[in-house]
Amino acid sequence: MAEGSRVEESLPEQAFDTSVPNHARVYDYWLGGKDNYAADREAAERQARAIPQLPWLARQNREFLRRAVRYLAGQAGIQQFLDIGSGLPTAENTHEVAQGIAPDARVVYVDIDPVVVAHAQALLSGGHTAAIRGDVCRPDDILAAPEVRRLIDFSQPVAVLALAVLHLIPADADPAAGVARLREAMAPGSYLVISHADVSPAHAVGTQRLSQATRELTEANQGLAAVPARNRDEIMRFFGDLTLVEPGLTDIWAWRVDAGPAVTTTEVMRILGGVARKD
Repeated sequence: MAEGSRVEESLPEQAFDTSVPNHARVYDYWLGGKDNYAADREAAERQARAIPQLPWLARQNREFLRRAVRYLAGQAGIQQFLDIGSGLPTAENTHEVAQGIAPDARVVYVDIDPVVVAHAQALLSGGHTAAIRGDVCRPDDILAAPEVRRLIDFSQPVAVLALAVLHLIPADADPAAGVARLREAMAPGSYLVISHADVSPAHAVGTQRLSQATRELTEANQGLAAVPARNRDEIMRFFGDLTLVEPGLTDIWAWRVDAGPAVTTTEVMRILGGVARKD
């Protein structure tokens, strides 16, 4: 058996069921994509009824990714990117943004969803990009994957991206340990990019949903039931001892924004984002 097959077979099987909402397809719907089904659209609309700003926050998260990658490929001089929890391909993906600045930049997309990976593989061309199935909570499998070893040299600076994925993972899966292992593998001069939901303690503490909005959100997305609402300090811990670049951990729409700032009026949650350097 090939090594790549062993890596993927270590992950649980995921049946392709269009009657069950899927995180990646819900996100795709909010971004205006077409790779979604009726169950996804219904779940997306129900979640947006609970927190009307969610579609806007999804789009702002994508803009944050683009600005962060432009900074990393340009000002920071990063030539290799590991995008974990990448989701379904859409416009201006990581490799398109990075290679628009640094044509030789190498990018590996990682997602736990085999359908997402198949979509990405079908759209990718050229020898500088790849897509594999992997789980941020199993970092050694990611680091050992043949496509990662082919494209990413961890003895050189690399950017590891984990956007809007850690807040989908329950505490017992220990995402903090997974991210810590990735930080350990990164060479000095590398960067870690994270975005993560920050839910107001008036609405959720741990896995307790304290308001109608957060209860409705969880009812519309049962996969979130076991996921704790992490606060700013808990999100900061994912960066370990890395040094956040300016403006630090902030609202995603405010991170090195290209134009005048937007303002989200939700009192329930916001999405925080940051880019940190390993010295």
